[in-house]
Amino acid sequence: MTADTSDRQGGDESVSSVELENQVFGDNPTEVRDTDHYTREYVGGMVEKWDELIDWKKRSESEGNFFVDQLRSRGVRTVLDAATGTGFHSVRLLEEGFDTVSADGSPQMLARAFRNGMDYGGHVLRVVNADWRWLNRDVHGEFDAIICLGNSFTHLFSEHDRRKTLAEFYAMLSHDGVLIIDQRNYDAVLDNGSGSNRTYYYCGEQVSAKPDHVDEGLARYKYTFPDESEYFLNMYPIRKNYLRGLMRDVGFQRIDTFGDFQDTYGDDEPDYFIHVAEKSYRDFGELNDD
Repeated sequence: MTADTSDRQGGDESVSSVELENQVFGDNPTEVRDTDHYTREYVGGMVEKWDELIDWKKRSESEGNFFVDQLRSRGVRTVLDAATGTGFHSVRLLEEGFDTVSADGSPQMLARAFRNGMDYGGHVLRVVNADWRWLNRDVHGEFDAIICLGNSFTHLFSEHDRRKTLAEFYAMLSHDGVLIIDQRNYDAVLDNGSGSNRTYYYCGEQVSAKPDHVDEGLARYKYTFPDESEYFLNMYPIRKNYLRGLMRDVGFQRIDTFGDFQDTYGDDEPDYFIHVAEKSYRDFGELNDD
């Protein structure tokens, strides 16, 4: 993602993405299908309310130890949280003893994450404003694991951007590293309008998150908060097997896909899919094709 400092709000003077308080979608919101629009969506007003949507305590209960167990089972020590958001997973990983770097494309999200790190246990997050497509330029070092959670990958609207991002992830991993990336169950959303029960990911009971427009090239969601304020996110509805195919094309070997943290599920049941992709080279017979 990119931190574009030349965003314009209507016809006014140039406004830094750090300063934006209101979302800017133009006259036809459903025409906004651009990766670089990201920083005009996660603006100050929405960032300040984001934790109401997540509810850290309930989110922690719903996830359990899934991510921690996946990382520990592979001997992971260093982690890049590539979609830090307001810091939920970065703080959780730091508390569990992982050496964690926190990156995000939204400077406003990173500022909130840093404050949350201090508020939740006095953790000083190492934050980096990074564009995934040039991750090796913005973030230095090699990692045992990269996590990209919160449906963030679907902010990439072109296949070129998606392939470039996955290649950047792959290059920053150690030889036996692992990528954990999640996505909403867009197969269910596109095919039958389901997949929006919000059981595990968005745990804030007073916040509504509903599809506002869905087609094969756009999933636009509306988030309504208790004070009746409304915010929108435009995302590309990536299908599960399409993303698995992209990861294989980039070079990831074994890929295990979980539905709402379970390894057995019906295709329409999960709200989210979580892909655990290993970089370590395997013989053809060891690969899975689930």
